Amino acid sequence: MNRIIPFICTLMLATSVAYAQTYPSKPIRFVVPSSAGGGNDYLARLFGAKITENWGQQVLVDLRPGAAGIVGSEIVAKAPPDGHTILIVATGYGLNPSLYAKLPYDSIDDFARINLLAFSPNVLVVHPSLPVKSVKELIALAKSRPGDLNYASSGAGTGGHLSIELLKYMSKISMVHIPYKGAGDATMAAVSGQVQLLMTAPGAAIAFIKAGRLRALAVGSAKRVKALADVPTVAEAALPGYEVDGYYGILAPGKTPRPIVDRLYTEFDRILKLPDINQQLEAQGFDPVSYPPDKFTEHVKKEMQKWPPVFKAAGIKVN
Repeated sequence: MNRIIPFICTLMLATSVAYAQTYPSKPIRFVVPSSAGGGNDYLARLFGAKITENWGQQVLVDLRPGAAGIVGSEIVAKAPPDGHTILIVATGYGLNPSLYAKLPYDSIDDFARINLLAFSPNVLVVHPSLPVKSVKELIALAKSRPGDLNYASSGAGTGGHLSIELLKYMSKISMVHIPYKGAGDATMAAVSGQVQLLMTAPGAAIAFIKAGRLRALAVGSAKRVKALADVPTVAEAALPGYEVDGYYGILAPGKTPRPIVDRLYTEFDRILKLPDINQQLEAQGFDPVSYPPDKFTEHVKKEMQKWPPVFKAAGIKVN
């Protein structure tokens, strides 16, 4: 019996390695759990095109918005663990376990972390008609009109939502939250004037900021963003200690064989190191990093421990 178990383990390893050598054997489904036009969508199309070019298999971007990324994430959590279905997630992936009483998957065990691609702080933007040009002026206006201003987000519990909730908590102001199905929809709501402000990934807003259709007040990170060098941080503009760093990463179903996980990590890492990709990402406000699976998992677990006390103190809960 003692000899059989090592034999079985060796056979399973050999099988998974052999499978990885023939992977991918069909088109790859790249699930984006938000609507078109946001950071997730942008990155999926950028990297998907490079994977198709290098591997010769088509990468199909599948938009599945809804419930702060939960709808699309559930699809991947329950997909065959063969590397042909992958998922791009943002900050909300690590926040949802603290915000939702019950998720249809386990955020750690039901996914294999592939690569944390980049950090990307949210930028606070307002519609040009709002008579404010700084965070201090926004806070003053909100205090003079409690509950009158409304803000969009890409969904309840997403990074953009919680970034403004933290701003509200620290500045003791009241504003109304209006959730949408993704960053693209939320950003367009602000551009059209349906809502007065939002915090979203720079990639979703930079074009509108440059065109004068949105006004940037601040970024949520501890340091300024290269693509918006003239825009201060929230901390330096009005609220010392304010810091929310967003991130984007790639996941696969939880039981995906490690050789396939490693091959996917290597491919995303290769793309991140391409000079043209690096330049495009920085121009859109992303800070490319490329964390391997174990380091990505460590980062997510730290985020899961960091935020619950903040949510409790601020009274933030989705359900």
